[in-house]
Amino acid sequence: MAAENNLKELEEKSIFILREANAKFKHIAALWSMGKDSTTMLAVARKAFMGKIPFPVIYIDNGIDFPESYEFMEEMAKKWKLDLIITKSDIKSELSGFSCCGANKTNALKKLIKENKFDAIIASIRRDEHSIRAKERYFSPRNSSFKWNYKNQPAEVWGNYASKIDGGSHFRVHPLLDWTELDIWRYIKKEGVPINPLYLARDGYRYRSLGCTHCTIPIKSNASSIDGIIRELKTTKTEERSGRSQDKEKAYIMEKLRSLGYM
Repeated sequence: MAAENNLKELEEKSIFILREANAKFKHIAALWSMGKDSTTMLAVARKAFMGKIPFPVIYIDNGIDFPESYEFMEEMAKKWKLDLIITKSDIKSELSGFSCCGANKTNALKKLIKENKFDAIIASIRRDEHSIRAKERYFSPRNSSFKWNYKNQPAEVWGNYASKIDGGSHFRVHPLLDWTELDIWRYIKKEGVPINPLYLARDGYRYRSLGCTHCTIPIKSNASSIDGIIRELKTTKTEERSGRSQDKEKAYIMEKLRSLGYM
């Protein structure tokens, strides 16, 4: 019962943030990676706006995602009638040492924001994912160079969120900031949210955190159902992003990437 009440409170707050963002900004879009978090965010958005997502959904494609992810994208875009924008990112050397993601996807997003004059981008990051992401706000301004000043962020009290910055480029909106990994999976089960099949174990392995084929590896697991994943998470001591490229996950690299606009 307590878990259900907690999910309800999280959902209500996320719906409030999504509606506030949609009302405050003129040109808004949401990032979607086909992962559990961003798909859950879209499911909550559908609830917030009576079954239809009123803003475009952005997928940044480096051309080397899993075949299952591309299939899931096509299926869900059609099923949920998404206004899907697909933009390509380069694969070349960058500061994290991983040419597939990181700064390269960020640069593709910067270009898209400028071209479409987006003043807000909704992202599905959570505080519990990484110590650097824990420094974020629900409404987080980026300056004219798209950089994030994590040392000087607007106060957020009594449901009041900033929506204007002098000389800034756009805001990042984080409706799932308070959710945990376990909350996400409980919500997926409760609401019947579709998931990328890579999250379910096959032959003793599954993907716990999804990136592309070059920077994501599966973990040992027999959790072949959502119930199995929930049971596993209640006892595991392994970090969620342990299956992601480790250099990129180091605090100083993640802080540098996020300060430059990384999702």
